[in-house]
Amino acid sequence: MIETALRAFTTFFATIGPVEAAVLFATLTPKMPRRARAAIALRATLIASAILLVFTLFGQPLLDELGVTIPALQTAGGIILLLIALDMIFAKPTSAFKLTQPEDEEAQKKDDIAVFPLATPLLAGPGAMSAGILLAANATGNPWGLAVALAALGAVMAITLALLLLSHELNNVIGITAQRVLMRVFGILLAGIAVQAAFNGIGASGLVRLGG
Repeated sequence: MIETALRAFTTFFATIGPVEAAVLFATLTPKMPRRARAAIALRATLIASAILLVFTLFGQPLLDELGVTIPALQTAGGIILLLIALDMIFAKPTSAFKLTQPEDEEAQKKDDIAVFPLATPLLAGPGAMSAGILLAANATGNPWGLAVALAALGAVMAITLALLLLSHELNNVIGITAQRVLMRVFGILLAGIAVQAAFNGIGASGLVRLGG
């Protein structure tokens, strides 16, 4: 159970990206009063949590209706998470955690950035949604496993809220170098989880026999 909890926590932490979200939040709200920043941070976290909760609980039944099997989902989810992990490790400018130029320009013009770009696509992005569905699929038939995944999601979102509230202070204290190091560490962990998920999916499909 501890292994499941650590895997779920690491996966959600890496795909949601609380540190990256805090950095972007600080850059988008440089002169905003603390009370206003806190309100936006709380709203964004709640909206993102609701989105990810829905995908974690109901994403798999929806895929079942579409005829997508759990092995296929595990393989696809593993590939998606691996791509995100590689972006994190090599800190590419096109990282999944960064906004596109049009998105960034639109965000700068908005008075309320809680929904866009914070809640989505930054916090509840494709990677985090895929992670929720994948973790739920791995817990199929195991209510405790699903409960652990949901608890991990709650823990990561709580950390995210705390970092958003302290974003301006942390941005000054931690610095860019420490942020990049932390991102790469979680990227390496996520890469291992992603490859294992893909292996599990391929093995369960029966198309390829892995191991001796």
